[in-house]
Amino acid sequence: MTRVYLDTSIFNRPFDDQTQPKIFLETQAVILILQMVEAKILELVNSSVLEYENSRNPFTINQQSMDRYLQIATFRVLVDENIRVRAKQL
Repeated sequence: MTRVYLDTSIFNRPFDDQTQPKIFLETQAVILILQMVEAKILELVNSSVLEYENSRNPFTINQQSMDRYLQIATFRVLVDENIRVRAKQL
């Protein structure tokens, strides 16, 4: 099964201004991907980084929505030394 890792901004896209065509189309894509995750066509990947970023989200509704999807993730990326080194480089 194909695994997908969505960053925090993607999970929050449906809450952005939908009057902008680009944002509207991106939102439709996000919704389709999440529906495919729920239908078990795609496998959602979670990480401690996503959980941390979401915990810092000041918008409760956005945070709860992302939490819901992170709970159905079937794969989790663990932070290892390679990830720490890359994070310091960025």
